[in-house]
Amino acid sequence: MSDVNGTWLGTYWQNGNPTRFEVVLVQSGNSLTGRVLDDSYLGEAKLSGEVVGRRISFIKSYFTSSPDAVEYVGTISDSEDYIQGKWTIEGWNSGPWEARRSGESLSLEAKNKAEKKVPVTVNSQQ
Repeated sequence: MSDVNGTWLGTYWQNGNPTRFEVVLVQSGNSLTGRVLDDSYLGEAKLSGEVVGRRISFIKSYFTSSPDAVEYVGTISDSEDYIQGKWTIEGWNSGPWEARRSGESLSLEAKNKAEKKVPVTVNSQQ
């Protein structure tokens, strides 16, 4: 059985548009729980599911007013550092998704971008 415990950074595509997300997965045997933070207006969600062999499946439920649960199904790579699969909102929409293990988080990345000072260059023609 694969071990997916830890922080993952990923992307899902809806109608061809990418949305990045960070997910912290907690695995106990085949059971899976965790939290997801989408880099969109939907924000944070909880998840529950399972890992069987190299197959992962979970349901993501947002804490916002979005009533739609999102089902994710994927395949874990042999190296256990990459997952790819398909998400589905029953009767409405679906698309591909992928995630990679990461020690960093979206919030840390956003903070780093905010702290970078981009030098202003002035082109002077003499």
